[in-house]
Amino acid sequence: MINIKKFVKNAIVEDNGRGDLFFDVAPKGKFKARVIAKDDGILAGEIYAKALAKTEKFECKFLKHDGDALKKGDIIAELEGKASILLSSERTFLNMLQHASGIATMANRFASKVEDLDVALLDTRKTRPQLRDFEKYASRIGGAINHRLGLDDCLMLKDTHLRTIKDLKAFVKKAKKRISWVTKIEIECETLEQVKEAMEAGADIIMCDNMTPLQIKEVVKYRDEAHPHILLEASGNISLDTVRMYAETGVDALSSGSIIHQATWLDFSMKFD
Repeated sequence: MINIKKFVKNAIVEDNGRGDLFFDVAPKGKFKARVIAKDDGILAGEIYAKALAKTEKFECKFLKHDGDALKKGDIIAELEGKASILLSSERTFLNMLQHASGIATMANRFASKVEDLDVALLDTRKTRPQLRDFEKYASRIGGAINHRLGLDDCLMLKDTHLRTIKDLKAFVKKAKKRISWVTKIEIECETLEQVKEAMEAGADIIMCDNMTPLQIKEVVKYRDEAHPHILLEASGNISLDTVRMYAETGVDALSSGSIIHQATWLDFSMKFD
């Protein structure tokens, strides 16, 4: 919760600058307002919005909650407080809800395509700078599972890393002595031959990157026969149109940056009574 409080305070400072010019001339007394959905989708951002309300000292009652489906016209929250406070908080309050809800809605669209299959839907590190916790929280609300939060979560060897490594087996052996015993090593592969080398080297997870579903099925067959303990992740070209096809290959997980970076904000508005 400390990070959320810091995030909210920084967002308020960013918008208010040296102070809202309306503040000194605002009408006195308390006012009521409602936040209304102007799009269908999935709500996210509630805990951030509540933190803002607490920080800025206005009352905030949510009628819809994180993960709830929204229909155009739904009242999301009811607010009450000084006009100066409500209005200086309006844009930050709405921005957080709209941004998070857009991501949750996109994640939900992906998740609904594969909900009947035994496969994990993962987001990626393709997030906006300084917004990773916020955007991955929204992704999770929509039904995705967080992949790495940072470079310290898992040792992932992508194609760029592999170009610096001469002996993959020796490197993995060394890495397993240096990183935490419970930390996994994931290796990105683009061909079945690379997969075989990475599995022999001691990878815990293989990322099948930019492979076709047919290629991935070959990888799954080889894994099941030779290294059944190793997890398989499919990545690259995973979109709403293709996610089902890739999920049916038999991999353990699918990852898509589109869940976050292709999400469109939902449209919400604040109306005073």
